[in-house]
Amino acid sequence: MTIAAVRTHRLSAPLHTPFVTALRRTTTVDTLVVEVVDTDGRSGFGEAPQVWQVTGASIAGAEACVQQLLGPLLTGRDADDLQARCAEVRRAVVGNESARAAVDVALHDLAARRLGVPLVRLLGGTTLRVPTDVTLAAGDAVDLAAAATRRQAEGFTVLKLKVGTDARGDLDRVRAVRAAVGPDVRIRLDANQGWTPREAVRVIRGIEDAGLDVELVEQPVHRRDLDGLAWVSDRVKLPILADESVFDLRDLVEVIRRRAADMVNVKLAKCGGLHTARSLLDLAAAHGMGTIVGSMMESQVGLGAAASLVAAYGTTAVSDLDAAWWLAWSPVSGGIRYDGATVVLPDAPGLGIANVSEVKIQPRA
Repeated sequence: MTIAAVRTHRLSAPLHTPFVTALRRTTTVDTLVVEVVDTDGRSGFGEAPQVWQVTGASIAGAEACVQQLLGPLLTGRDADDLQARCAEVRRAVVGNESARAAVDVALHDLAARRLGVPLVRLLGGTTLRVPTDVTLAAGDAVDLAAAATRRQAEGFTVLKLKVGTDARGDLDRVRAVRAAVGPDVRIRLDANQGWTPREAVRVIRGIEDAGLDVELVEQPVHRRDLDGLAWVSDRVKLPILADESVFDLRDLVEVIRRRAADMVNVKLAKCGGLHTARSLLDLAAAHGMGTIVGSMMESQVGLGAAASLVAAYGTTAVSDLDAAWWLAWSPVSGGIRYDGATVVLPDAPGLGIANVSEVKIQPRA
């Protein structure tokens, strides 16, 4: 059976709450869904989210990569030779991680659908339930405490607090959230590159001295400042989680070589697909690093693939899989759903996506 067509769908959907970090503020998910269709009419789906400030990926760029290069490369090829098709995608283009990830996931989704099994089973797993944290968007101490209380009431037990917008006030923000939720909720921080190395050490040591029981600190300094990241890691007790600093295997090797972080956040849209993501998890484990899997702001398509990866391979800490939870509504029907703090994978072939309703949009600046 061969691949008959590779299609793209531009999607946009509103968030129920603005998503604010040290890097950006957004009220929508703007993304490209890739559909790979075989000659039997079955479709597999993948997703390339637009995140200018993290990956640099745009809808227009991902669409051009798929329509002009990856789609023609795959059309007419054997749909059942998954490993060969994914290897061709990896070799075909430099960069363009989001586009490559979307096509890679769509090929995996199609393969699972053709076998009649959920994607998690194709990857070697069995569980259909995966715990997730939930993010608290950056804000002042009062707003963060109120949001933390709401999320706790909704059943979330791991809160990821966005900091890094104002180093002088971040300790008070963490203190307010801890006071609001009490001792039974896990708190982790994500500075999204917002601190200098000296600010990071000052804030983190303040948190340690105050006994605020923070689990980890994600990407405290600029992604390219590995010397600064290592300097911070060497001077604090809390585990440091590398996110934006690690896109691919070379990045992770360099972080390990410099002992710049204790953990790594693996994201499909950063690394280019499930094959590289599995390699990153294996490499981290081999060197004693902690792991989580995260995502960009994505729909059920991207989140389903990330959650399937976690269900099959596991991570050392609760993963960051709440992105689709932020959607007020979705143009994607089927796929994962949320049961409190748990991502529920569908017991259906592939990602379980039933339909994608295209929304004609222009890429956002």
